[in-house]
Amino acid sequence: MRATKAIIHLDRFCRNMQGVRERIGPKPRICVPVKADAYGHGAVRIAGAALEAGAGFLAVATVGEGAELRNAGIGAPILLLSLPLPEELPEVVSLGLIPLVSDRDFIREAAGAAQKAGKPLEVHLKIDTGMGRLGCSPGEAPELAGCIVREKYLRLGGTATHLAVSDSSAPADRAYTKEQIARFREGVEGIRRAGFEPGIVHGANSGGVVFHEDSWFDMVRPGILLYGYSPGPGTPEVTPVMELRTRVSCIKPVKKGETVSYGRTWTAPQDTMIAILPVGYGDGLSRGLGGNFSVTIRGRRCPLVGRICMDQCMVDLGPEPEIRRWEEVTVFGPETLTAADMAAVLGTIPYEITCNINKRVPRIYLGS
Repeated sequence: MRATKAIIHLDRFCRNMQGVRERIGPKPRICVPVKADAYGHGAVRIAGAALEAGAGFLAVATVGEGAELRNAGIGAPILLLSLPLPEELPEVVSLGLIPLVSDRDFIREAAGAAQKAGKPLEVHLKIDTGMGRLGCSPGEAPELAGCIVREKYLRLGGTATHLAVSDSSAPADRAYTKEQIARFREGVEGIRRAGFEPGIVHGANSGGVVFHEDSWFDMVRPGILLYGYSPGPGTPEVTPVMELRTRVSCIKPVKKGETVSYGRTWTAPQDTMIAILPVGYGDGLSRGLGGNFSVTIRGRRCPLVGRICMDQCMVDLGPEPEIRRWEEVTVFGPETLTAADMAAVLGTIPYEITCNINKRVPRIYLGS
């Protein structure tokens, strides 16, 4: 087993799921996004844990992600959140994925693929209420719902939207989210007035779950909340599911005035001991953390110094460390600096941190 590994705590994921269920009550279904390899946590194992914890749907971004779940024997409904290419539609049909549709041309393409396969395809109609991405306007929704219903091989299984700023507490953003929810209701009611059943109505992401009860409808799609990070102040207690660990591979003395790593960006201010860790940007540890973040060894925070390399990085242990070679190191985790702390240093979000921990880092699953 490699020294550097991502520890995935499935019990914490299930507790986060339970927290969402307690928040929304027994009625709305929960759709768990497992796209991008479940935000870096491992799609198949997270999908299994989610379904055992009561999820009704899963969601992916690509046909390949859906195929991975089906090949693992997962038969639950899987939403396809991004548009596939026309040539991917036969596989969408064969896998029984549920694409989001929002225009006549794609509806016809999807219907043709389903007809050719002789197999009905469930789709969800996507309404753009202010995200400015995929989706039809609320006013177009009734006509497009009719287009779907009139296609012999299509089934309108749901109607969806996505909230742009539901995680923000700024008054203008709260007001914008309320406007989005109102526009969505307008589109859904228009579908009903036209004589069509909108199916499962869903729009709430993590921010919606926490801050906008009126966005819950028939199903919620919390993402980062389930993986243990807050979409904003006032979030119910959740615990990070992933921690990144490695071990000290070498300890060496560096004299005052000597430099460390590429570019000689760090000069030792005193005689000190440097630990080399076998983790670098080739594993997803951003170069921007060099000189700006600390890892934890034996409960002590040790600063990263010098530029992070592709496969290694260095930390300053001080002149007389008690730390020894091969000791375990926590790069980030729930008991110390988290992916959210790392994200704050880099000016990004914790989603990006966990997604970037790549495939060469083995995942170890605990609490299953």
